[in-house]
Amino acid sequence: MRTRSQSREQRPPPPEGPPVVIEPLRIEYPFQEDPTVEPMADTRTMAQLLQAPTEGYEDAILIPEIVANNFELKHGLINLVQNKQFFGHDKEDPHAHIRYFNKITSTMRVPNVPIATIKLMLFPFSIEGAARIWLEKEPPRSIQTWDDLVSKFINQFFPPSKTTNLRNEITRFQQRFDIVYEAWYSFNDLLRAFPHHGFSNCIN
Repeated sequence: MRTRSQSREQRPPPPEGPPVVIEPLRIEYPFQEDPTVEPMADTRTMAQLLQAPTEGYEDAILIPEIVANNFELKHGLINLVQNKQFFGHDKEDPHAHIRYFNKITSTMRVPNVPIATIKLMLFPFSIEGAARIWLEKEPPRSIQTWDDLVSKFINQFFPPSKTTNLRNEITRFQQRFDIVYEAWYSFNDLLRAFPHHGFSNCIN
């Protein structure tokens, strides 16, 4: 007769081999930082954190590299252009300012330093007020040649509306009660104020 314990089914022994390791379930949530990665600590000092940024302060005028040794602008030349600065007022003539500036800089000759480079270095000293604000607002390193500077300067302070008005004054000019030579001087004043008038040279 079988006993109750003998009547139970005998379970087969477990298979031989390395034990099976079951890893715990890991749930990843989207857009959530990995908790195992620790953020890098900011090692800057308080003085460094409070320090003002030093980027973005480049000048609008890009000065070419100068190969001459110990070159610097003379204080006398700087004072000379500062004696007749351009402020950007409506009654000021930007063409006259460029002509005066060219006359001043033409007196300076330095070996191995192009005159255009001298003009680029010296021009900021010749402007003030609204003209200086305009130059400071130009993008950094956006003016690379003297022609670039003159073009942007004239376009800023001699807008198309002023060009149209002067062109109309030239085409409609009439001698009234002036003496002939006075009328001729007045007419030439208009031409000097508008050198890019585009008219034939026969009117000069």
